[in-house]
Amino acid sequence: MNVLLLGSGGREHALAWKIAASPLLTKLYAAPGNPGIGAEAELVKLDVTDHAAVAAFCREKKIDLVVVGPEGPLVAGIADDLRAENIRVFGPSKAAARLEGSKGFTKDLCARYNIPTAAYGRFGDVASAKAYVEKTGAPIVIKADGLAAGKGVTVAMTLEEARAALDACFEGSFGAAGAEVVIEEFMTGEEASFFCLCDGTTALPFGTAQDHKRVGDGDTGPNTGGMGAYSPAPVMTPEMVERTMREIIEPTMRGMAELGAPFAGILFAGLMISDKGPKLIEYNTRFGDPECQVLMMRLKDDLLVLLNAAVDGQLAHTSIRWRDEAALTVVMAARGYPGTPEKGSVIRGVEDAAGEGVQIFHAGTAINGGALVANGGRVLNVTATGATVGEAQARAYAALDRIDWPDGFCRRDIGWQAVAREKAS
Repeated sequence: MNVLLLGSGGREHALAWKIAASPLLTKLYAAPGNPGIGAEAELVKLDVTDHAAVAAFCREKKIDLVVVGPEGPLVAGIADDLRAENIRVFGPSKAAARLEGSKGFTKDLCARYNIPTAAYGRFGDVASAKAYVEKTGAPIVIKADGLAAGKGVTVAMTLEEARAALDACFEGSFGAAGAEVVIEEFMTGEEASFFCLCDGTTALPFGTAQDHKRVGDGDTGPNTGGMGAYSPAPVMTPEMVERTMREIIEPTMRGMAELGAPFAGILFAGLMISDKGPKLIEYNTRFGDPECQVLMMRLKDDLLVLLNAAVDGQLAHTSIRWRDEAALTVVMAARGYPGTPEKGSVIRGVEDAAGEGVQIFHAGTAINGGALVANGGRVLNVTATGATVGEAQARAYAALDRIDWPDGFCRRDIGWQAVAREKAS
């Protein structure tokens, strides 16, 4: 099979690495890719926002499957435009991608189909939003309705923080994404990431993970796109997985089908787990980043076979196998992230850091004058497996410490909840 992978981050490097291992693969192309992806695929200069150009490339190269990594192209309708050209694509339609593209849409779906989630309000102006906050009180959660690269969510512990977050949204800090806001009750519990491979009718559980959104150790500082993750998530017991499927995923699949937008692709549910069960925080309509990196390390089966089954509506006849090991990834970020990252600093030692049970996935990297340099906020994902989360953690940090990048930083406590559980048991 000839496959085109769209995207350029750590998620896409992990997908490229796993797809490249498939015996079904003839040729893998990636657009725009990054230096790490370039080791697995032929990089092509293709504007992924130009859907006609992507379709033309697919016809020219006889592409059998397009795999869409990031959310932006999905929300913009690239899957619809490619399917209209009879090109097979893994990823949801524009209508189905509203589950990620509009938090308000998802909250309304939850209300309509009795899917457990936080109480909420939707607002299109700052005055009514602030009035709701004053009435409800803090702590409270402020979310830009649209796509904001993982940075449009503020967990406001005080009314002052909530007001500032609303001002940021309506004054344009997140562009069009903040033109409308969703305000939610503050939920307590333990967060988990739950994935399902979907074909429009069937949803097949596709692993669990737990990520670390805040930039600093001890879960402090502002939210980011994710500073690390591990899999599996111990809080997602078999009972909790069953409840999540029954109470959240299955009614979502039914609801989307009834709305004329059946969901096919990866459905990523961000969950809050408490003694009362699972509640939906939000949906993403693609593999998580950095959760994808740990899932790919643990996936035993051929990813390309599974993606084809989803595209062809064959998931009812498919099963997924996982390795027994845990996996953990640590994000190395550029100084300044999650604000404006400093670009151009030289990174050395990446090849020496990889080894048995360790993969280094590139995210925001580039080649400049023959040297590997930082070219984004989240730059590298140091990913390792181990018999336990603690072993994977130790192996990942040992590999990370072999990388020579003075201008990079990371959290030193990725996986702390699972490690604490392991030590207590």
